[in-house]
Amino acid sequence: MASTSDLHVTNLFSLKGHVCLVTGGGTGIGLMATQALASNGAKVYITSRRGEVLDNAAKTHSPDSSSSGEIIPLGPCDVTSKDDLSKITKELESKEKYLSLVVAAAGVSGPKGYPDTSSATQMKDNLWKEQVEEWRDTYQTNVISVFFSVVSFLPLLQAAPKELQASVIIISSMSGLMRDSQAHFSYNASKAATAHLARMMSKEFSKTGVRVNSIAPGYFPSEMTMKESDENNKVDMPDEKVKDKGHAVPAERSGNDQEMAMGVVFLTKCGYVNGEILKLDGGVMNEVGGG
Repeated sequence: MASTSDLHVTNLFSLKGHVCLVTGGGTGIGLMATQALASNGAKVYITSRRGEVLDNAAKTHSPDSSSSGEIIPLGPCDVTSKDDLSKITKELESKEKYLSLVVAAAGVSGPKGYPDTSSATQMKDNLWKEQVEEWRDTYQTNVISVFFSVVSFLPLLQAAPKELQASVIIISSMSGLMRDSQAHFSYNASKAATAHLARMMSKEFSKTGVRVNSIAPGYFPSEMTMKESDENNKVDMPDEKVKDKGHAVPAERSGNDQEMAMGVVFLTKCGYVNGEILKLDGGVMNEVGGG
């Protein structure tokens, strides 16, 4: 049984001894996850397609305190390539005995197609402009690469000490849970697939002792949503940006780094959670409904 001091937040959420990998860890939500993990004591490897982004993330956001964790660039790696995934897996195996967490945060937004008309002819014209190749690219990054990224690291995850309760966090989206297309049919459909992929993984991978959960963010500032990043690989999302979405955003603002960090650390540490989709959406799904 726990003593009162055992339940102090520094004991509950310390990540000392954790070794983590974050795909898409140089910007956006992946970087928020990276910072949260490293700040609480974890050694965090980050990878993405752009090596300079990784180097800048590590240089700019590594913890100041020697008692905290560290951020280590790995790669670059294109997660849509099995060869690249095999390469960084072998590199990690040469450096570490285990991984305790994989965060699959790499993603793309895909093409837009506007269904906001009652004319079937006009709707067809609006949507037919989308390209099959764009849909394939969206699924390749948001779904297929998530599957192979996690599968590639399963043996390292299973090798983690049992007290670390190894797990995977898959970044899906509230967009994959709602019926509104948001003019992003390919993205929303891919994120629905990502969320269900996480559910299937949680069931099947439990045999290995590895938990799988998903975070479904709402509006968070990222390079993908704002189309840019600053010199710190960060970007702001003004409040007015979330007030013209065609539906209510009860929080009346975007989510922030601290709120994403809370979700990531909770799912990392709470070994009694498996197969869940944590909605960090500012209350949007209460308004729009969905799965």
